[in-house]
Amino acid sequence: MGKKRVIVVGGGASGLMAAITAARNGATVTILEQNEKTGKKICATGNGKCNFTNIRVPQDAYRSENPGFEQNVLEQFSVEDTVKFFTCLGIYPVNKNNGYLYPHSGQASSVAEVLNLEALSLGVKIKTNEHVQDISRENNIWKVHTSSWAYEGEAVILANGSRASAISGSDGSGYQLAASLGHQIIEPLPALTALKCKNTGFAGWAGVRTEGKVTLLAEGEKVTEETGELQLTDYGVSGIPVFQISRYAIRALKQGKKVKLYLNFLPEFSEEQLMAFLEKRKENCPYKGKKTFLTGLFPDKLSKVLLQAQDLAEAIRCYPLNVTGYLPFEQAQVCSGGVDTREVDAMTLESRYKSDIFFAGELLDIDGKCGGYNLQWAWSSGYVAGLNASII
Repeated sequence: MGKKRVIVVGGGASGLMAAITAARNGATVTILEQNEKTGKKICATGNGKCNFTNIRVPQDAYRSENPGFEQNVLEQFSVEDTVKFFTCLGIYPVNKNNGYLYPHSGQASSVAEVLNLEALSLGVKIKTNEHVQDISRENNIWKVHTSSWAYEGEAVILANGSRASAISGSDGSGYQLAASLGHQIIEPLPALTALKCKNTGFAGWAGVRTEGKVTLLAEGEKVTEETGELQLTDYGVSGIPVFQISRYAIRALKQGKKVKLYLNFLPEFSEEQLMAFLEKRKENCPYKGKKTFLTGLFPDKLSKVLLQAQDLAEAIRCYPLNVTGYLPFEQAQVCSGGVDTREVDAMTLESRYKSDIFFAGELLDIDGKCGGYNLQWAWSSGYVAGLNASII
């Protein structure tokens, strides 16, 4: 029997990894990419610097409607495997921010470039500007139809990505392809994005960056909380802590729940410690009026907003915001939702409905926190899908 032909739909992070893995395992591989080149979204990650994985993996690093599914995949291609893989391709990893790994070049484009070079060296055919419209099967051969051709193969890997990102090609077309093959799609929603909020008077804090903690409640019940640098905007709040909780807030909003945030601008203090701290400020500088009382503690814009509150200590510890919306897909880093993983084999990423159809990357209902976890999922799922799709 000759080499197995594998068609990879999508030339992003997971698609390139799947193609490289399948080719290394002896398959003849073709990538169909609808953009003019592969790896465009990789080049934009991490503000163009590409946090390609993370040594530290907290318990809540990955989220899904089917918790635990991702572990079966991540264990087959670990963080250590990722570091070894990219080191061999020429990426020298640098540990920044206690576990966050970046290429020493400081350029995300170098990650995309080494993947492309490796794929080409293995004989992978890369067909760009090819938008897949349909997938059919005849005599155990899968046919992947574009506007110009029908590509044939014994296996197909859907690695189209999600709707997130303003980069062209992030159109969610993979969801339609998966649905046409009989798969349930959990509604894709923006994740790792900013939240729109409603409260009186906070427009004055726009542009402020400050450390703090954000706590998320849905229908009065605490969901989660995160600490870090908050970015205060004229529409609500942004920053990494907000990104981390956004998938829960957005899905709760979509379910019709009342969603609320509480901002704590001095999370290192207990309520009693904060009261004592504020009293001491009064004692130390009794000549300071209300307008200057917080000078040196918070940015001026934030101080003006907090000083409008009837209870200053309460405003500092539990500033309330009602969540009314969120930024669109184009301004989100990833999506929550996607192909229901209960319909996919957790060990091979093969469809439970169609043999020799595999999934990888963001198309699946797996999303990660900020910090390299979404790219790690791309590498791991791409590897598992590519390996199993190439088995004769």
